[in-house]
Amino acid sequence: MEEELLIIKNISRHISLTNQEKSYFLSLLKQKKIAKKELILQHQQVCKEINFVQSGILRAFHMDASGKESTIMFAISDWWITDMYCFINQKPAMLNIEALEESCILQLQKDDLDQLYLNVPKFERFFRIMMQNAYIREQLRTIENLSLSAEERYYNFLRKYPEAVKQIKQKQIASYLGITPEFLSLIKSNKQKNRFS
Repeated sequence: MEEELLIIKNISRHISLTNQEKSYFLSLLKQKKIAKKELILQHQQVCKEINFVQSGILRAFHMDASGKESTIMFAISDWWITDMYCFINQKPAMLNIEALEESCILQLQKDDLDQLYLNVPKFERFFRIMMQNAYIREQLRTIENLSLSAEERYYNFLRKYPEAVKQIKQKQIASYLGITPEFLSLIKSNKQKNRFS
C-alpha cells in the first residue's frame, strides 16, 4: 500500500529494517480516517497514541480557561503528532488534536511502542532522533518568537507550510504566530501592497 510505503520511507531515513521488521511494525499500526474538525485527542483524555499523518492536516492546540486557543503545531502528510509529554507518561492530555480537513492517520499505541522497543531495539534510535528533532524545532520556534517580528514569523510559516497554508484558517495561523487575526490581516495586506508597488 502507498500509505504504508510513506511511513516506511519516513522511518528509513534513520534506520534500516528487514522485511520481517517492517511487517511486524506495520502490524502494530491502526489506520484511522478522520472527518474535518474531528478531534483525535481531547484535553484531559489519556493520550494513548502517537499518530503518523498519511494525508490531510492536523492541528494541536491548547485552550485556556477563557476558551482562547493557542496553536502549538500543525502536522501535514509525512509528519508525526501527539501530546508528547502526556503520551510518554500516560497522563491526561494538555492538548487537543483536530483534523483541519479530511485526513488519514496511522496510530501506534504506547503499549505497542514499548513492545516494539523490546522486539526491534533499533526503533529506540528512530524515536530518539524524532524526539530530538522535535525538541530542536520547538527551541528554534521559541527563539524565533523572541527575536523575529510577527511579519518575519509569518514568512517563515509560509515557507514551512507552503501547501497547507491554503487549508488553514487565518485565526489558526494567527494563534500559532501569537498574534491577533486582525494583525495578521494587516501583514498580509502589506505583503500584497509591496508586491504591486
